[in-house]
Amino acid sequence: MGVLSRPEEVLPLVKLRVAAGRIKRQIPPEEHWAFAYTMLQKVSRSFALVIQQLGPELRNAVCIFYLVLRALDTVEDDTSIPTEVKVPILQQFHRHIYNRDWHYSCGTKDYKVLMDKFRLVSTAFLELGQGYQDAIEEITRRMGAGMAKFICKEVETVDDYNEYCHYVAGLVGYGLSRLFYAAGTEDLASDSLSNSMGLFLQKINIIRDYLEDINEIPKARMFWPREIWSKYANKLEDFKYEENSEKAVQCLNDLVTNALSHAEDCLKYMSALKDHAIFRFCAIPQIMAIGTCAICYNNVNVFRGVVKMRRGLTARVIDEANSMSDVYTAFYEFSSLLESKIDNNDPNASLTRKRVDAIKRTCKSSCSLKRRGYDLEKSKYNSMLIMVVLLLVAVILGMIYAK
Repeated sequence: MGVLSRPEEVLPLVKLRVAAGRIKRQIPPEEHWAFAYTMLQKVSRSFALVIQQLGPELRNAVCIFYLVLRALDTVEDDTSIPTEVKVPILQQFHRHIYNRDWHYSCGTKDYKVLMDKFRLVSTAFLELGQGYQDAIEEITRRMGAGMAKFICKEVETVDDYNEYCHYVAGLVGYGLSRLFYAAGTEDLASDSLSNSMGLFLQKINIIRDYLEDINEIPKARMFWPREIWSKYANKLEDFKYEENSEKAVQCLNDLVTNALSHAEDCLKYMSALKDHAIFRFCAIPQIMAIGTCAICYNNVNVFRGVVKMRRGLTARVIDEANSMSDVYTAFYEFSSLLESKIDNNDPNASLTRKRVDAIKRTCKSSCSLKRRGYDLEKSKYNSMLIMVVLLLVAVILGMIYAK
């Protein structure tokens, strides 16, 4: 059994499944809050798990913050909405969140449900404390304005790339830092470090989602900066084709190297956190990001399909991210795995090594590294078979704990 060949992943997987079941049982009874938490699970199961690290008041604020921005993002992503309609909605979205009657039908599947019933999100938003409302409104206003700007503008330069990622993710970092401060549990982090926390996550998502974004219907929505990809191809869609694999991977490695420039700031941000719940909430996505970075690097499969961390490794990350020592260990080990994939013939090999070395030095200087033995290999076995084994283990553990 694949999962049993990694026994250290069995218990974290069981815990993850139990936690997922617990979330469903803890849905609040009020219609608007029930909708918010149910919708959160549908649009982002991973975030729904991570948010459980937080206390009730802050969890509610972060849940609504996420759904408001997800709704804003749904408007931005819907390529069927004419520009003259889309831009005013993005620019005014921060006002709509105060209107219990406002909704706008767009998006597909669960995202369409979110937009059609947005009044329930607004109702929940209006029950938050004033400090939380102010932070959410400010970030929504600034993000909407930034998205509107890039509806009418392509991502041409690396500066454009950083600016776009700031609007759609760096501002999320700003907002979360303000929510943590409003909760009275953290000092207000610097905008620079907060921005890096968002940019690191966003850039990895942009890199990983190449194929999904390039095949977007009715038209592609791409954010890879021309300044980088034009060094390797005449058209961005050329990377889809097998005959261009070598250049595609070189471009991919260039973008991963760019993303690594934010890792040290992320470590600095997390090292200053005082509240354990907030620490875990922040640490888990960042470790997932450096792990995904290592998987994507020099990996032609980014241009062929979905590339992500296996479920067992994800479960370990969630289970083991309990201290800064755990974060340093994860960043060190995943950076080392990325380093082992560097091809000396890659045009950016020396810069990639330089950035990986800087991350590893920071981690090593903490004098707190552990040995986790993370690896990036996929399971060789059918996921359904794995889940059957996990269910059996969960039943056995449940019987033991019941006694």
